[in-house]
Amino acid sequence: MSGAVLEARGVAAGYHGHPIVHDLTVEVRAGQVVVLLGPNGAGKTTTLLTLSGDLPQLAGEVWFDGTATKTPLHRRANDGLSFVTEERSVFMRLSVIENLRVGRIDIERALDLFPELRPLLKRRAGLLSGGEQQMLTLARALARTPKVLLIDELSLGLAPLVVLRLLEAVKKAAHEDGVGVLLVEQHVKQALKVADHVLVMQRGRVVLDGPTEQVASRVEELEEAYLSAQAGERTA
Repeated sequence: MSGAVLEARGVAAGYHGHPIVHDLTVEVRAGQVVVLLGPNGAGKTTTLLTLSGDLPQLAGEVWFDGTATKTPLHRRANDGLSFVTEERSVFMRLSVIENLRVGRIDIERALDLFPELRPLLKRRAGLLSGGEQQMLTLARALARTPKVLLIDELSLGLAPLVVLRLLEAVKKAAHEDGVGVLLVEQHVKQALKVADHVLVMQRGRVVLDGPTEQVASRVEELEEAYLSAQAGERTA
């Protein structure tokens, strides 16, 4: 086994026995941000669901913290995995402080990570901006001091400055606290600024895999591929 805290080896994943992701090999090491890019429908979310244990793999092996595992999400969460899904996981009727308490986390640590939340503690989460909701979601995930953090479309619908703030927090968690991060992100240029390693998926397969410095030179090519692929989906 390598030094990875999370690894997929030859994994196939999908729904009702039909694979969407094929022969997936991914490695995430402690202190490393791995960014997973690709057009809509490439299999990125299915990949995260499978690695988290929320979706059983159809073939291959998933290794978590040095051990091959088929345990469900709640077991992996207890063992140090945090998963930030595409849907912001805040309780809209509860206040910010109540959301933090429900998470059973170190509240002061969460607020140190995102001081922007301190003046909002008594505000209902449903009244927060989208960016503030995502800060609350990420604060709860990081305050658990996870070994592995999976994030699906952190920046969805958010302003660029908010995206930068969130991604900097992710980078800090990896490089200063040793968290292994696998991040699905739509903002290619911003994601590459925090990435140590990059994977690109198309049609359920990894088609590009390399260190950020190698992939960064192909940013325009990558973005063009995304736009053309997504335009094709809209017109199909």
